[in-house]
Amino acid sequence: MIKLAHVCIESADLDATEKFYGCLGLRRQFEFRNPAGLLIGYYLKFDDQTFLEVIRVEAVRTEGAVRHFAIESDNIDALRTRLLAAGFQATDKRLGEDHTWMVTCRDPNGVFIELHQYDHRSMQQHGGTCVIDYVPRKSAS
Repeated sequence: MIKLAHVCIESADLDATEKFYGCLGLRRQFEFRNPAGLLIGYYLKFDDQTFLEVIRVEAVRTEGAVRHFAIESDNIDALRTRLLAAGFQATDKRLGEDHTWMVTCRDPNGVFIELHQYDHRSMQQHGGTCVIDYVPRKSAS
């Protein structure tokens, strides 16, 4: 068996980050503290053995190698409503080219997140070729 264990993100505001992901249903599994007792991070648990690790930093990097990550839900309307009610921004729900319902948002650290809801037509369920209007950008010199 092989599966994703965790993704680690940086946060300059651990409380706001936990509030945001709490709206999506993640809960703290355990935390990291330094010898002085200062909270320096935590693991947030999805519904199985997959986690989001959050580590405190003074300033979040503006760019990294991870472009985004997606969270699957059976009710993205409810997730969107909870985010908006908690004061976070989220896009309207739309049907993607892969026939998956999607809402996008950014966490308090600027991490881009797609909320996905699959149905019987979603390519994630049955495979195939998804045609998208995309041209890779040139790398920075």
